[in-house]
Amino acid sequence: MADSENQKFCLQEVLDSFKLCLSPEKEIYIEHYVSGWRGLVKLLNSLGSLFGFISKDAVSKTQILMNFLKSENGPHYATVQSMVKFELDNELVDVDKKGIYPQSGCRTLLRLHRALRWLQLFLERLRTSKEDDKTSVMCRDAYNESLAQHHPWLIRKSAGMAFYSLPVRPAFFEVMNAGTPEQVVDVLGKAVPLLCEVYQITEELYQKHNLLDLP
Repeated sequence: MADSENQKFCLQEVLDSFKLCLSPEKEIYIEHYVSGWRGLVKLLNSLGSLFGFISKDAVSKTQILMNFLKSENGPHYATVQSMVKFELDNELVDVDKKGIYPQSGCRTLLRLHRALRWLQLFLERLRTSKEDDKTSVMCRDAYNESLAQHHPWLIRKSAGMAFYSLPVRPAFFEVMNAGTPEQVVDVLGKAVPLLCEVYQITEELYQKHNLLDLP
C-alpha cells in the first residue's frame, strides 16, 4: 500500500480502534486509545497545515504514552484506570502542581482527553448538520465549548484562523473516506457515542482523583 494511502484518514478505522478501546468492565485500553488518536491525527493533517498546532501535540503525547507502555512498568499502563492507580500510588503525578513530572502518563492523557472532547463535539455537529451548514462555524463552536478554555490567547487566535480554512461540508464528507454522505452520517452515528463514552469514563475517573487541572 502506498504511503499516501497509509496517511489517508478513514473514519471506519477510528471507529474500529475506539470499539476495541473499552473492556467489558469499561476499562480503557491505552494501546487502542492511542491507535484511535493516530487516526484522528490523520483527520487533523488532512484539514491543512493550520491544524498542525494540535496534531503535532497529539503525536508527541501518543508517543509518550506508547513509551510508557513499552517500558518496564508497561503492565501498569495497560489501561487508563491502572495507569492512574499506579502513578498516584507511586506519587508520579504533579497533583500539587510542583512540575516534577511534566510528562506523567496522567498529565499526557489529560491533554489528549481535552482535545478528544473538541473532536467529539465537532463530529456530532457534523453528523446532525444540513448540507449548507458551515464546517468552520461547527468546528469553532465545538472548540469554544471545550479546548479553548485550556489554550492561551495566541493559540486561540491561530485556531480561529484554522477554522476558516476548513472545506465546505460536502468536501469534508469526502475527507471522512466513508462513502456517500448518508454512509458518513451512519458511521458518525456509531463513532460519536463511542468517543463520548470513552471521554465520559475518563472525565469521571480524573474528577474522582482531582486530576482535571494538572499543570
